[in-house]
Amino acid sequence: MSDLTMGNNETIQRSELHRKIWAIADDVRGAVDGWDFKQYILGILFYRFISENITEFFNSAEYEAGDLEFDYAEISDEEAEQYFRPNTVEDKGFFILPSQLFKNVVKTAKNNENLNTDLANIFKAIEGSAVGFASEDAIKGLFEDVDTTSNRLGGTVVEKNKRLADILTGIAEINFGNFQDNEIDAFGDAYEYLISKYASNAGKSGGEFFTPQTVSKLLSRLVMDGKNNINKVYDPTCGSGSLLLQMKKQFDEHIIEEGFYGQEINMTNFNLARMNMFLHNVNYNNFSIKRGDTLINPLHREEKPFDAIVSNPPYSIKWVGDADPTLINDERFAPAGKLAPKSYADYAFIMHSLSYLSSKGRAAIVCFPGIFYRKGAEKTIRQYLVDNNFIDCVIQLPENLFFGTSIATCILVMAKNKVDNKILFIDASKEFKKETNNNILEEKNIKTIIDEFRDRSEIEYFSRYVDITEIQSKENDYNLSVSTYVEKKDTREVIDIKVLNKGIEKTVKKIDKLRSSINEIVKELDDE
Repeated sequence: MSDLTMGNNETIQRSELHRKIWAIADDVRGAVDGWDFKQYILGILFYRFISENITEFFNSAEYEAGDLEFDYAEISDEEAEQYFRPNTVEDKGFFILPSQLFKNVVKTAKNNENLNTDLANIFKAIEGSAVGFASEDAIKGLFEDVDTTSNRLGGTVVEKNKRLADILTGIAEINFGNFQDNEIDAFGDAYEYLISKYASNAGKSGGEFFTPQTVSKLLSRLVMDGKNNINKVYDPTCGSGSLLLQMKKQFDEHIIEEGFYGQEINMTNFNLARMNMFLHNVNYNNFSIKRGDTLINPLHREEKPFDAIVSNPPYSIKWVGDADPTLINDERFAPAGKLAPKSYADYAFIMHSLSYLSSKGRAAIVCFPGIFYRKGAEKTIRQYLVDNNFIDCVIQLPENLFFGTSIATCILVMAKNKVDNKILFIDASKEFKKETNNNILEEKNIKTIIDEFRDRSEIEYFSRYVDITEIQSKENDYNLSVSTYVEKKDTREVIDIKVLNKGIEKTVKKIDKLRSSINEIVKELDDE
């Protein structure tokens, strides 16, 4: 099959998938607010995925053993307990009985008067299957947000069951095809599409935990450029996991040797990120997503350092700062001599990432532009980063790339193994394609940025490779704004003054002629 045919098939599959999945979300939410309702669609999509995933796992093993008629969904729970549960949780991280599979539950969903409680018990049983095993933390609480007894689904049990049955049957009707035959990562793609769709409809609250795929691609390629392999990848504010998973999509499995690590403060997003890992076939032993406040209670101290860090932390949020006197002695923040201000936690996230970065690693962080020129403690921390040669590159992005904010953000790239005492500045503010709601980075835009990041060839009006002494100078005073170093192209029209004067001369002559004509007419009228 040609690349073009594959590409066309992929586009067709993806657009069909998106159309169907959003139609379900639209149909079933009814009076329920769409943003609150996302976890039901996403949770049940995930339930279908793990049901089919474990069925495929058992069926494949039986086919290889010679039983080509075998179907795990059709055997009894007793047989499954005896022959299939042993050792499964060690491999898959969870276990599902045949009667609990999505496929079997959906058959009777419309007529099942106990549907909501049956689903609640199934979800508890799936989570419970991991208790006492290595996968317990990866599975625990995954379905916490899919509360099938909640009054948000309806005031009566009948209403709840109808809405749940509608979701189950709608998701059952999507043709994902066989796992092996899909040219797109169908479940994962549906999941990310829904998250991005909800995010774009939800304004700022959605954008807080979803980094658009095109930005994720750029960050992934920045941290991996020129590297053949890395130990592991880390996102200290991982949201729904989109940045970590972009690393998986962009690079072969063996390049990332020890898996994917992230921390997230919000419970819903924490659950989404773990589901997202499973949906993209990242097994429980290849990821560690933990819940907590990264700045106050970092949970991956034992796993650091990381060769790749990608992050889109919340912009200029409040944090405890120097109200907690122990933080200035924290090994992450102490080297700069100042804590990020209480009103702006941006540099706290940056210093945290720097601390967790390996000596050969690279971090790419999406930043609010104000952090590159604001004074006070932020300037002190900037000075530390510049003087110690940790800043590799600052990239100005176009505006309107993110859901819920039109602001033109920047990317800060840090490294601990730089060979030059220089910082690369790239003005990529014009590198985008305009779409209806948001601008996007096309492949050619990403390539332009990455090529210059690699070559450092200094392109007029686009990039400059600046000696650190220029940044430290009295004139620049540690300002790291791209516009300070990369001149903007003057797009004003160039006017030839000689041509302009000739034009004015002609116009004046015409006016004089007209005035004479008017005077003649007025004189004639007066004479009459």
